[in-house]
Amino acid sequence: IIGVVSAMTVPSLMQNYQRQSYVVQLHKVYNELSQALLRYQTDKNAVNITEAGLNSTAAVQSFIENYMKVVAKCDKLQSPCFSDSYKTMGGNSFTGHNVDTKTYVLASGAALRPLYSLQGNKIINIGVDINGQKGPNILGRDFFDFVINDDGSVGGLQSLHGSSMDSELATLKTHCSSYEKPLASQQLTENDGACFNYLLKNNWEMDY
Repeated sequence: IIGVVSAMTVPSLMQNYQRQSYVVQLHKVYNELSQALLRYQTDKNAVNITEAGLNSTAAVQSFIENYMKVVAKCDKLQSPCFSDSYKTMGGNSFTGHNVDTKTYVLASGAALRPLYSLQGNKIINIGVDINGQKGPNILGRDFFDFVINDDGSVGGLQSLHGSSMDSELATLKTHCSSYEKPLASQQLTENDGACFNYLLKNNWEMDY
């Protein structure tokens, strides 16, 4: 009986532990980036990120190099900064983030791929692997899309204005768990950032 119960419960417990570990690491990167942005904006005595000077990919790269604890750099999304391959939660290969731009590894082990991507209030898109080359290298588990807004806040790309919180959470969760479409170059779709945005709004609970 004990063996049967263990066989039924241990895999679930291990999966929940792994998800909790991913969320802890993700939260750490989120806090580190948020604090660096606050210091940067304060140092520049600016009312927003654009006024502070984050108006190009080169400027964003300079910000990361000077305001975050960088321990390694790469010319693009590749080893030793990122894994050489990523998958969606459905098991399909994902190659859309392989753009030729500098990437960084932080002292925490997280890897960042920043791009200046002006879309209204959204200024910067950052691909984040919370544990670098380590597995599982799956979108929505250890790889996420961050967006830096002009007010210095960090969030996911998608926000469903006008929806109730329950409706918004349900939509974000669906987009996150069913995301299968690889990105083309720097093009962003409604699914990008859905997983991170969902976690932000769901009290950092990875229940997908």
